[in-house]
Amino acid sequence: MGVVIPLEDKSADHLIEPLMALVADDMDRVNTTILSRTGSEVTMIPEVANHLISSGGKRLRPILTLASAGLCGYAGAGHVKLAAAVEFMHTATLLHDDVVDESDMRRGKAAARMLWGNEASVLVGDFLLGQAFKMMVEVGSLPCLEVLSSAAVVIAEGEVMQLSAAKDTETTEEAYLAVIRAKTSALFAAACEVGPILAARSRAEIAACRDYGANLGIAFQLIDDALDYGGSSARLGKNTGDDFREGKITLPVVLSFRRGSTEERDFWRRTLERGEIADGDLEFALAAMKKRRALEDTIERARHYGAMARDALELFPASSWRHALHEAVEFAISRAH
Repeated sequence: MGVVIPLEDKSADHLIEPLMALVADDMDRVNTTILSRTGSEVTMIPEVANHLISSGGKRLRPILTLASAGLCGYAGAGHVKLAAAVEFMHTATLLHDDVVDESDMRRGKAAARMLWGNEASVLVGDFLLGQAFKMMVEVGSLPCLEVLSSAAVVIAEGEVMQLSAAKDTETTEEAYLAVIRAKTSALFAAACEVGPILAARSRAEIAACRDYGANLGIAFQLIDDALDYGGSSARLGKNTGDDFREGKITLPVVLSFRRGSTEERDFWRRTLERGEIADGDLEFALAAMKKRRALEDTIERARHYGAMARDALELFPASSWRHALHEAVEFAISRAH
């Protein structure tokens, strides 16, 4: 069976280019910092860390940290270390996620756990979190440390929430959104909040940047959910249908289950709750999603959160930074066009 909706358009990449151009110099400094902070006399640590860190990905979260600082006119250097800390937090969660989800691929390569084992993946993730907090302390901003450390707590809560909801086809849309607000959106929000804090901007401007990041994070994750059923492994950097095989309850499943016939609901219970997946089941899942408009409506919800993200920035005067951050929202959503 073919792709349910056209979810393949590499032209979306050009939408992030204005933002990448604005932060290019600072991003070079972030990358240098990342390389220096993954160093360790324990050989396995840089091997595992760099396997994931150097495997691509647009580094959207640290880019947002740099961009929010640029939007707010910050002229110091603290945002570079905070951006590196954000990337380390993200990388640590990916290492841990792959162990929890028993994933085989990450960013188009074998997951670290497949090469070094689960134990090494967890422990190197812990090392990166430790380095992230060291850099936060070095910046010397207690409010920034508060924001990022709180995000670390919320992300961990989100992981546990997802674990407790795993394979539960009765999960509501509200409950699922609570998981992604914690698991994904929290780090986007924190990444965008520390820039205006460093720049000593008003509480309203700090809140606006946080709202931008939070809503962008939700939109980003919803598009990822849709892409897992309608993208390609080359584009996703993992196997298409991994969420299905891992029994993950994502929004397309929530909508399909809620709207489905008795036969369809029995199918979702068999495959996701009991893990009894047979040949042809992924194709049946795609057909059910198409019939129930689950992917289209997931993307529509992403557009809604994207619009909220753009609206949050209207507090700021027009500038190349604001325009580029608007385009970043379009990039996140256009991956599904």
